[in-house]
Amino acid sequence: FTHTPQYAILSGLVGSEMCIRDSSQDRAAAATQLSEAVGGKMESFDIVRGAYDFVGVITGDVGFEATAAVKLAVESTGTITNFTILEKMDINKAAELATKAMAGYKPAG
Repeated sequence: FTHTPQYAILSGLVGSEMCIRDSSQDRAAAATQLSEAVGGKMESFDIVRGAYDFVGVITGDVGFEATAAVKLAVESTGTITNFTILEKMDINKAAELATKAMAGYKPAG
């Protein structure tokens, strides 16, 4: 398993009037510019229905801190809410590390 950092970004817009006010705005281009500014690549960006208004997938040689920087920058504008970062992980590696951790673990009591 080769781990290329990959993050799913979910977020909502603050107020539907933003979409109505400028419906020609290219939100995918803006999101792509943000991801590229921190060294990432926007693999996909979609407007969705439900609890979130959009979902994007960012890959590249970027750490979590770079993705968090995008979150801080975007949220500071007041136009985005509930910016959630989900990081892809290797569950087999986590299970392997859990086994190592449990080898010497003794519960309190």
